[in-house]
Amino acid sequence: MIETDEEETGSRFGVVFRVAVATLIVAAAVAAACIVMVPAGSAVVVTRFGNPIRVITEPGLAWKLPEPIEGTMNIDLRLLSTSTGLQDVGTRDGLRVLVQAYVAWQVPNDPERLRQFLRSVRNDPDEAARQLRSFVSAALHITASNFELADLVNVDQSKVQLANFEHQLSDQVSPRMLEGYGIEIRQVGIERLTLPAETLAATVARMRAERETVAAERTANGLRQAASIRADADRDARKVVAEARRKAAETEANAEQDAARIHADAYSRDPGLYTTLRSLEAISKVVGPNTSVVLRTDALPFKVLTTGPVEGPAPGELPSKLPSEVNAK
Repeated sequence: MIETDEEETGSRFGVVFRVAVATLIVAAAVAAACIVMVPAGSAVVVTRFGNPIRVITEPGLAWKLPEPIEGTMNIDLRLLSTSTGLQDVGTRDGLRVLVQAYVAWQVPNDPERLRQFLRSVRNDPDEAARQLRSFVSAALHITASNFELADLVNVDQSKVQLANFEHQLSDQVSPRMLEGYGIEIRQVGIERLTLPAETLAATVARMRAERETVAAERTANGLRQAASIRADADRDARKVVAEARRKAAETEANAEQDAARIHADAYSRDPGLYTTLRSLEAISKVVGPNTSVVLRTDALPFKVLTTGPVEGPAPGELPSKLPSEVNAK
């Protein structure tokens, strides 16, 4: 009897232990099914029989009813980006340009926007990116029609309006994506901009014409300035030459006046000596080293060589013939 009681007690203890262990396992499984982990940069939408009932945006642990009553869906709240690829768009002046835009976007940490994102794209970021690229491509055509090609491609940095282009593009896309898909646009920009072959040729031709116009204008300005400088220089030269000629004539007149006064003074002091010296001076000018002259010796001015100095009039009297007249004869 004693052994039977011990066996029954051990059997009861084993059953209780097994039940307790099973209960703990079930409780742990239920707890694990009810615990929700919300990672940083994500939000969790709790659904009840497939319908969203609440949104958990704070990172950490949260509770829900176990499956299949309540389920969870993770939504990525990180910043994502997409690109449209090269789009052939037309400018306001009728030229074509290839533009590639990029968009940085994310789902905002707002329960209402999260539900809207979940309803519109079924929590599919790839589908959201496709829709976003479609909207941006359409907006590129509309925005490009508001700008001329020179506003997008120009050697003068002050005339480039890419910032304004990006701002208008963002204004067209952001409200529609936020209201329709619950997507918040963080940034829209031009990633690449190039020209087709025909647009490039037209742009080069226009730039060449502009440079030729500028070159012709600068050449005309240079020629006008050169003509003005040349005219001023000629005027100044004529003034200088005229002033030099006036001074030269004045100097020559003064010299001739001084020479006449000196000659008159010398003649008045000794007419004979003066006549002799003038005659010798005249001979030195007429006869050179290789000159052969046959003249009468009693003719002036050679008469002084045979007869000596010629007596002139008394001091203060004028001679009958001036030495200059004699020399002239």
